[in-house]
Amino acid sequence: MGRTSVALAFCATTLILVMLPGHASAKRFIVGGNMGWTTNVNYTLWAANQTFYLGDWLYFVYDRNQNDILEVNKTNFETCNAEHPVHNYTTGAGRDVVELNVTHDRYFISSKGSCYGGMKMQVHLSKIPPPPRAAPSKSGSSALSPLMIPVAVTVAAAWDLLLFHV
Repeated sequence: MGRTSVALAFCATTLILVMLPGHASAKRFIVGGNMGWTTNVNYTLWAANQTFYLGDWLYFVYDRNQNDILEVNKTNFETCNAEHPVHNYTTGAGRDVVELNVTHDRYFISSKGSCYGGMKMQVHLSKIPPPPRAAPSKSGSSALSPLMIPVAVTVAAAWDLLLFHV
């Protein structure tokens, strides 16, 4: 009975994993890479070299005594105006996370004078690419799709276990 239960559980798990549609998982970006959120980093260039999607996360690592993280509107971003921010993400720990959970551009600055030196960043969200399309099947090709091969092997192994090892 033990082997049968294990075999059935294995088959069920494999079938579930094979049948689940693939999905893009969220990515966590350390803002500024190994430099973090600090002065003397070109955040315009850094952000331009990233692809941000809805659901991704920005991880700000900074010296809390020197900098902060404010989200502002586009006008305030362009003028480095820290009055009336959209949101203040500064918790005081120097390790703050922002989820990219809206589809419009986001604008971040440090309000402690560093914005004028370039410590500001615009994040543009890209549309999530559609899942890859299946290649058209050629006539005379195998009836089993590539995803069905692991299922067939698993079912065959379980069948063998049930019939010959009980």
